[in-house]
Amino acid sequence: MTLPNPELLLPEMAAALEQHLSSHSISDPRFIGIHTGGVWVAQTLMELRGKHEPLGILDVSFYRDDFTQNGLHPQVRPSALPFEIEGQHLVLIDDVLMSGRTIRAALNELFDYGRPATVSLVCLLDLNARELPIRPDVVGATLSLAPDQRVKLLGPAPLALELQSLASAN
Repeated sequence: MTLPNPELLLPEMAAALEQHLSSHSISDPRFIGIHTGGVWVAQTLMELRGKHEPLGILDVSFYRDDFTQNGLHPQVRPSALPFEIEGQHLVLIDDVLMSGRTIRAALNELFDYGRPATVSLVCLLDLNARELPIRPDVVGATLSLAPDQRVKLLGPAPLALELQSLASAN
């Protein structure tokens, strides 16, 4: 399987995001990237928009509902939200949407900080393997992988996608 090039997807995503924000009359969104790949994607999208506002960063490790099964990631970092959440239009950005559990965790964390006016979801890849009813508003590409395959975003620059096999990871 040939994976798409993120550097080619991101300009298209930036244009789709502008259209999405415009169609919802959102003029001053707050960008939040999910650590780590979502932050890289968010930074690139903000650069492509020519905007220089602060970027929020979420580490959702403590909010995941599966960390008791998978263990806590050894490099948990605090989230950094340099702006109010209450009443804001948020653009939540992740690199790969798979089960939807990371996005659910991110929403839970965000609502602990306040009640946003809206949350738009942007994902570089949708792996079409959701366990929860979560869909991106803007997506770079949709892929279907074999059950033993995963995709990892490498970065921060240049961004590249790597296909991984769970069988060889064990």
